[in-house]
Amino acid sequence: MSPRFVRLGERRRPTVTLQVDGQAIEALQGDTLMVALLTQGDSLRGSEFDPGRRAGFCLMGACQDCWVWTRAGERLRACSQEVRAGLDILTTQPEATWPLHG
Repeated sequence: MSPRFVRLGERRRPTVTLQVDGQAIEALQGDTLMVALLTQGDSLRGSEFDPGRRAGFCLMGACQDCWVWTRAGERLRACSQEVRAGLDILTTQPEATWPLHG
């Protein structure tokens, strides 16, 4: 799987380690969650509406497409939330599974 974002420069910041879906990843201090996730893979999160994956849309906090969740269920906008050490992120809405059964 190729990353969607490729870091071309500015690699001297300290790194932080966070968990994403139970896997440790490293990001540079000051990165947003979106940058951290999309420099590691080709998608940001699971869709709430179908089994597809999403990668964000507007990149500035207006479109609602970049929500991720903490393990505790808090919703975060990946495009504007800075990474921090120990953050534990889920890329699929915790209470949602697809397909939804009523």
